[in-house]
Amino acid sequence: MSEYAHPEVLVSTQWVADHASDPKVRLVEVDVDTTAYDQGHIAGAVGWNWQTQLQDNIRRDLIDKATLERLLGQSGVSNDTTIILYGDNNNWFAAYALWQLKYYGHQDVRLMNGGRKKWLEEKRPLTADAPKVAAATYRATGPDESLRAYKDQVLAIVQRKTAGRLVDVRSVDEFTGKIIAPPGMSETAQRAGHIPTAANIPWAQAANEDGTFKSADQLKQLYQGKGVNGSGETIAYCRIGERSSHTWFVLKYLLGYGNVKNYDGSWTEWGNLIGAPIEKEVAAAAR
Repeated sequence: MSEYAHPEVLVSTQWVADHASDPKVRLVEVDVDTTAYDQGHIAGAVGWNWQTQLQDNIRRDLIDKATLERLLGQSGVSNDTTIILYGDNNNWFAAYALWQLKYYGHQDVRLMNGGRKKWLEEKRPLTADAPKVAAATYRATGPDESLRAYKDQVLAIVQRKTAGRLVDVRSVDEFTGKIIAPPGMSETAQRAGHIPTAANIPWAQAANEDGTFKSADQLKQLYQGKGVNGSGETIAYCRIGERSSHTWFVLKYLLGYGNVKNYDGSWTEWGNLIGAPIEKEVAAAAR
């Protein structure tokens, strides 16, 4: 992993196994399937529910600083704790949690490369027992708005008022407007399509079959081949900001791009905005 710009943000499954009893490390599982943790998780890991603990469903926003502080304190996390995140679906929501933690200033947070999938493929043990966690005191900083994009910043790129690139990390069918959202997903929009000028690079293309990240050279080829080379501002988006967190992580930490933001309003916001420009042409997918 030394080829990445910031290899320190990844740990291996063996590293996690070796640090199982380290009091300075807190393992956290965040899954798309919110029932997976209770069915079995890595010993010592606490589970976070992205729907109820990482989102404010009344404000349709991220949880605020005070709520994050309570969550971390209840999870036994102090400001100097090393947080290791992992989850199902190639660390999809684990990356979303990491982005939020960085947004609120946590210093040492990393992903277990390969996530839950690799742990299971290696036939490593799981437990259904809840860990005994001593509550801690946590004080967040920020928010660091350099990591987050809003609709006006996206529009500025579309209107070429700001130099930058938009990366739509959804599936080709979502990008081209064939579907509005993946089957079974409740958060949706009134319109289908994509934001003009966006390059379509589905998030999962950054991962290998075992859930680990592709090499730095493969990632450079993937993104630079679509004109996403780190010059100017780079904004990733998806449907609600979780898949784009995964791409944000790749661009910022693995490739080392300097100005990368996650537009977590994503298509659920943009596709519902009156007058917001969209494109639906199939040909745009090859841009």
